[in-house]
Amino acid sequence: MQKPLIVFVGAVYPSQYSLLCSHLRATGMADSWFMTTPGHKANHEKDCDHLLSFQPDGKIVGPQSYYYSSKVERSARICRGVLKALKDFEQAQGRRIDVVVAHSLWGAPNWLYDELDAAIVSYIEFPSYRAHGNDAAYPPDEAQRLADRNTEMLHFHQVLCSDLTIVPSAHARAMFPAALQDRIAVQFEGFDIQAPLRERPASPEETQPFTVAFSARDLSSAKGFETYMRLVDRLVREGDAEGTRFIAIGDPTAATYGYEQQWVERRYGGKVASFRDHLLQVYPGARVVEFPGRLPYAEFAAMLAGVDLFLYPLRYGVANWGLMEILARGGCIIGSNWGFTPELVQHDVNGLLLPDNDDAWIDAIRALRADPARRARYSQAARETGRRYHISSVAPRFMALFQRAMAQRQAPLTLPAAAP
Repeated sequence: MQKPLIVFVGAVYPSQYSLLCSHLRATGMADSWFMTTPGHKANHEKDCDHLLSFQPDGKIVGPQSYYYSSKVERSARICRGVLKALKDFEQAQGRRIDVVVAHSLWGAPNWLYDELDAAIVSYIEFPSYRAHGNDAAYPPDEAQRLADRNTEMLHFHQVLCSDLTIVPSAHARAMFPAALQDRIAVQFEGFDIQAPLRERPASPEETQPFTVAFSARDLSSAKGFETYMRLVDRLVREGDAEGTRFIAIGDPTAATYGYEQQWVERRYGGKVASFRDHLLQVYPGARVVEFPGRLPYAEFAAMLAGVDLFLYPLRYGVANWGLMEILARGGCIIGSNWGFTPELVQHDVNGLLLPDNDDAWIDAIRALRADPARRARYSQAARETGRRYHISSVAPRFMALFQRAMAQRQAPLTLPAAAP
């Protein structure tokens, strides 16, 4: 039987599905290819034999011609190039593509419908920043609110027209209108994270300081960075910081899923560089926190290995690779009991889940610091969670979803009965 021909599309490479694409190909589950921009293809084709390219119909980086419909315009430029490249690829292959898996914004499928015979699968992280949520202390301005409506229009149309839409968490699916949710499947990505965080728990006799860390791509309000800084400030003020090392791993200048940087610029008029620097003024005790900045992956992994306790007080989000990095490496986590975190962290099994209450978090930090055996139990269960999301376990689930999309594509259209 001929393997299904699957093309993943994204203007950025590597991306969340590049590992899946390579795994499906290496294991013989599919004849899979990844289509990206010419620059990314040139940079990576020496290490990857299944890259294709599309040429966007114009500039896709930076502002478009009209701010309020910027994502719609960029998606059109991307999809115009993708459609041509996919048709050319089919002609070169001498067969039709079975499934196109497209990132909703960076591989935009909106002009593929009815132009290809392939089943179209759209990956959507979340429908809009409005649906995603934001800290009320740092609200979006009117321009962002209006632009969000066009992003929702783009995403709702994709859910309606795609043969299947995939989102990374049940929390993400719940952000869509109820009428669309049956057309959406939940599947978090697969990973290949090898080394555990620790082979054994830290003992009280060890001379290394007890390390409490925050880790996220961006040091943002949405990821819970402000909560972390506030908790550290309190621990310092209450005399609990002696013998403790505090680290915030992430880029303080990275783009975020919120509006705090806009707020900082408005409030300080350029005199304060980042949200982190603002928080250091508000919580002076947190000046003990170390900020290694953005790190090469090997250095990042090595730094994770020295952490005893991770705080993950996520405010808003739909699924983070960073949380899986911690779990798969055996990190001991205190996480928020809302949002998507409970989909990965089970309370008192592979970590702790706590409400939005500083007293509860402070008490838990103190208790876990004094209980290495409990930390070791969470760590072992966290590694098991990581194994469940290894690419070898997750890939068959994705193939089942792609088969579902192909079946949906082939199913005859059923029209409603005419009224008598």
